[in-house]
Amino acid sequence: MRLVTYRASVEAPARLGFIDGDYVVDVAMLGDSLGLDLPDTMLDLIDLGPLAVTQLQDVVDQTRPSWPIGAALPLVNVKLLAPIPRPRKNIFGIGLNYVEHVAESSRTLDTSKDLPKQPVIFSKPPTTVIGPGDAIEHNKAITQQLDWEVELAAIIGRTAKRVEKDKALDYVFGYSVMIDVSARDNRRAGQWIYSKGMDTYGPFGPCIVTADEIPDPQALDLWLTVNGVIKQKSNTKHMLFDVKTLISDISAGITLEPGDIIATGTPEGVGAGRNPQEWLWPGDVVEAYVEKIGQIRHPVVAV
Repeated sequence: MRLVTYRASVEAPARLGFIDGDYVVDVAMLGDSLGLDLPDTMLDLIDLGPLAVTQLQDVVDQTRPSWPIGAALPLVNVKLLAPIPRPRKNIFGIGLNYVEHVAESSRTLDTSKDLPKQPVIFSKPPTTVIGPGDAIEHNKAITQQLDWEVELAAIIGRTAKRVEKDKALDYVFGYSVMIDVSARDNRRAGQWIYSKGMDTYGPFGPCIVTADEIPDPQALDLWLTVNGVIKQKSNTKHMLFDVKTLISDISAGITLEPGDIIATGTPEGVGAGRNPQEWLWPGDVVEAYVEKIGQIRHPVVAV
């Protein structure tokens, strides 16, 4: 399923829906029409556990294409939000997780040229998250080196503690697209959270594709453009540490909980690694894509 959080109008509350062709179908309204109590937020759905998606899919299959009146809205008429507009916890970011990105970072940033022997983990606060179409803020008083990173995001579906690698994908609820926006001139004594954790630095969406539709997260093309020009283009097969390894590694010491998000790292092509270096400025437009999920598009604005 392609699950979304959306608003039907500017004043309307955020609602849980799924994409069916050119429409967004409201999950709770669909349930009401059938006398079922279905969740109206993404986190509520995730909290119901692994069987919830299967049960929801059964309801959808039994109902399609006769959606209840008012439950299906044209996709072009709704505002898509970040699939989880306010994560409960910091996002787990993974640094230096593609070989070529390790090389380009070592040339221009204070990182080692040697491949990491363990995942490099940092975090992005929930306040970084913005939804499709929302603006990335550029504060010239803070940064002159605003950079881009396209990433596959994995969303955890159930509590994971000391998970074995070969079972780790069983804990994934679904996948989405994230842009790890980074102010390269704001790294502090090797700490990355301020550089990567400012407001609007976590564009996220346009949907969560449930894990059953992506059985192999290591076979997905991904790319990023700035003003229509390709800057990054790769495939998740080039990750140093695949998704199951990341889940196993993090959960060895930090309990992963339903709704937690892992941004799995970025391939080469970031602005800091270019010669000459390139940065984002007000007026630029960034677009990021991951195969089988979709794309998000964000303007950069001055604040």
